[in-house]
Amino acid sequence: MELYFKLNILQLKETFSIAYGNYDRREALLVELSYLNCKGYGECVAIDYYQINLKDFIIRLQEIKPLLEKHTIIHPKEFFRFLSEMNLHPFLLSALDCAYWDLFGKLENKSFTELNAIPSDNLAESSITISVAEINEQIRKIENSSWSKFKVKCKGLNKDNVEKLLQLNRNIALDSNASFTDEDCLWLQEYEMSSTFSYLEQPRPIDNYKILNKVGFANWMADEDCQDLNSLEELLPYYKSVNIKLMKCGGLTPALEMIRKAKELGYKIMIGCMTESTVGISAGCVLAGLTDFADLDGANLISNDQASGNCVENGKIILSGKPGLGIVLK
Repeated sequence: MELYFKLNILQLKETFSIAYGNYDRREALLVELSYLNCKGYGECVAIDYYQINLKDFIIRLQEIKPLLEKHTIIHPKEFFRFLSEMNLHPFLLSALDCAYWDLFGKLENKSFTELNAIPSDNLAESSITISVAEINEQIRKIENSSWSKFKVKCKGLNKDNVEKLLQLNRNIALDSNASFTDEDCLWLQEYEMSSTFSYLEQPRPIDNYKILNKVGFANWMADEDCQDLNSLEELLPYYKSVNIKLMKCGGLTPALEMIRKAKELGYKIMIGCMTESTVGISAGCVLAGLTDFADLDGANLISNDQASGNCVENGKIILSGKPGLGIVLK
């Protein structure tokens, strides 16, 4: 097996504005694992509020390259156990795990959904992100969009804006990126119309969730609070839903385990993304048959996509049906 990797710059179609800041581009690390004539691909991106430095990842890949390249082809779940012994950052672990699943499926001539008996019809529909902006601009984007589900970013709570969004009678979620106050949260979970929003994501900064009450009207969804399998039981009294992202938890292999455990605990589940190209989005798409929500619009937000594979068109998730994750570089 051979390892190849390179840095890419993903250019956004327009400025992406959230409570954490404004972004016109994302740095991405592409990982390629090859064997015989097959190539598998994975990706991770630099997210500043996760303090990700992709150059550190490249140094780590150079260190482990000899170990990876002398490894034999085994089942991806066994390969993940091998990777887990290397103490890799979850973002880098995810890129390698996804690349290996893509490679393994191509070698076996089976798609990821076939290999894991995952439903490939009646997939969750993806939302499109509406960046932080003046409320009339956000409403204009919603009304002019061909998508039917929306995740509206906000910086703090404006009750008048909440009313205006509710009046649209559209499928809308709110994502504050941890910018709500305790008082905002108390109001939302006691305000009956909050239940009209499909979910309200990550209202408070990490580990400040104990003001939340899942019994209230708000469908609180954990994002940054829900990093891995270990967080699920702790969050249960506070959140009704969890946002599982491959880079947060370390890839497809742990995501499958997280989904199983979250279902056992009664959570609603979303498969999410982090402004990735089709390399990263293709991996997320294969799990949409197991989830209640999807937020996989990342590749739709960039202007220089580097691959084809599974995709999202106007919210509809389209699986290519090709072996592995179906990823082909352009």
